[in-house]
Amino acid sequence: MMTKTLNFGRPAGRLLLGAGLLAALLLTGCDSTPRERQDAAREAGHELDTLARTAARKLATVGKATARYDEANRARRARPLDPRQQMAMEAKLLGPYNGQINSLTPQDLPAAYGQLVRETRAQRAAWTDRDWDYARAVYQRLNDQLKQVRLDLPARDEVRVRARQAEFVGLQAGHAAQGIKAATKAPPAGR
Repeated sequence: MMTKTLNFGRPAGRLLLGAGLLAALLLTGCDSTPRERQDAAREAGHELDTLARTAARKLATVGKATARYDEANRARRARPLDPRQQMAMEAKLLGPYNGQINSLTPQDLPAAYGQLVRETRAQRAAWTDRDWDYARAVYQRLNDQLKQVRLDLPARDEVRVRARQAEFVGLQAGHAAQGIKAATKAPPAGR
């Protein structure tokens, strides 16, 4: 028979532990007086309240940091991309397919997406948020070309393209998660 263990995060685990201790104290307190049980319950209640306040503060901090990160992203994305830098990023990411996005055929698209994902994996560690904006623009142009030739794309190639799209989006999401994590550690602006 297989047993399953539940894995709770620290705050949830502490709350459950505190609740379990409280229940154990109340149920097994046959040798104690009512006042002792009342004091033990009060102490456990205070501990639970403290843990709940700590968790609420951490959650508020993460929420504010995420809002700051989103606001900075929106402001940055509102600025138009420089066409020269856009062409330079396309050259970095697409290699042999550079300058050919609008003429890619259904046979070329899977390899072009593969090139994009390989180069993104290789270069992403050194990228800034703005570099990701340029990479996203290249990705969007590839997606626009895919829409143009999609009906002529064999199903096996479409599956490969979708897998590479999912990987690119995953890499991008990983960058966003790192940005949010860094924002939670950085002090808020203006303090």
